[in-house]
Amino acid sequence: MSQMPLPRRARAEIDLGALRANVRSLRARISPGTQMMAVVKADAYGHGAVPCARAALEAGAGWLGTATPHEALALRAAGISDARILCWLWTPGDPWDQGIEADLDMTVSAMWALDEVVDAARRLGRPARVQLKADTGLGRNGCQPADWPQLVGEALRAQEDGLLRVTGLWSHFACADEPGHPSIAAQLDLFRTMLEHAEKAGVTPEVRHIANSPATLTLPETHFDLVRPGIAMYGVSPSPELGAPADFGLRPVMSLAAGIALVKQAPAGHGVSYGHHYVTAHETTLGLVPLGYADGIPRHASGRGPVLVGGKVRTVAGRVAMDQFVVDLGGDEIAPGAEALLFGPGDRGEPTAQDWADAADTIAYEIVTRIGARVPRVYLNENSDESHH
Repeated sequence: MSQMPLPRRARAEIDLGALRANVRSLRARISPGTQMMAVVKADAYGHGAVPCARAALEAGAGWLGTATPHEALALRAAGISDARILCWLWTPGDPWDQGIEADLDMTVSAMWALDEVVDAARRLGRPARVQLKADTGLGRNGCQPADWPQLVGEALRAQEDGLLRVTGLWSHFACADEPGHPSIAAQLDLFRTMLEHAEKAGVTPEVRHIANSPATLTLPETHFDLVRPGIAMYGVSPSPELGAPADFGLRPVMSLAAGIALVKQAPAGHGVSYGHHYVTAHETTLGLVPLGYADGIPRHASGRGPVLVGGKVRTVAGRVAMDQFVVDLGGDEIAPGAEALLFGPGDRGEPTAQDWADAADTIAYEIVTRIGARVPRVYLNENSDESHH
């Protein structure tokens, strides 16, 4: 096997060995009877849905989760045929027929969705797998408590007619990443009440679930039959308040690197990048990093984003542009093509995704998820028998 040369301009290295280890670490936190869903929505939070889904399944995840049906259908099209896949963000007119044919578990949060999935099941002459989602307080998707009896009743009627099977009941937390937030207990109580109503009415779900990454890590009472870690699986802490990745036995999966495109001498008083928000204090060297906001580098981190170049952490000098930004190398002579490491696990003194989140006043989820398609993903440890860290 000849190794492909590493992309010179930029690359996101995805360590599938770290991802498998994270999945095993998360599974060790849940009780033996509880299943794990690996959430691979948004192209696995920017890490690549298909390779990450396969690695998570190899490490013992039993389910996959996506937001849109199109994401779920793409996993099936890639040959992931035996895993259960739940998708939850449906819009009127979405491909319910294809979802039924692909054996997806499809979330229904409202009567319009139930009507559409039932129509599709009728057309195809085969039952749909449906999970009913309760809005227990997040206020986004999910059925309000007042509308729950109708949704449950109509779903059961369709089940009696052989048009669907209610395979799950679920909800999502608003503030599980804020320890002790009063909404957590309130949502859990309401979830139990809504479960009880559905089960008394005759629903026998295979899985009941509400736990996201922070709840999986810190709230064992929320685990029920299934947990749904997303960001934690990629080795990013769901909340700096709860702890760093290492505190939970997790390791960041993505490292973002680029090759320095140009190094040049600049005199004192030289403006750098649009708007001249940065001006050199004295004679110095400037390095050009060929990544910009079109690649997902937040423009909000202009003047603040950290980058490891030549063994030192430098700061973005001036504005992040569409395709490039500059770092002041302080007179250091760096060869063109030298590595600029924007973030990674932190082993080599490089910044982490959390450091970039801090620099851009956002969360680490957004940093990894927004790395654009122009940045090739390079997969490390693709075979599952790699040595462990």
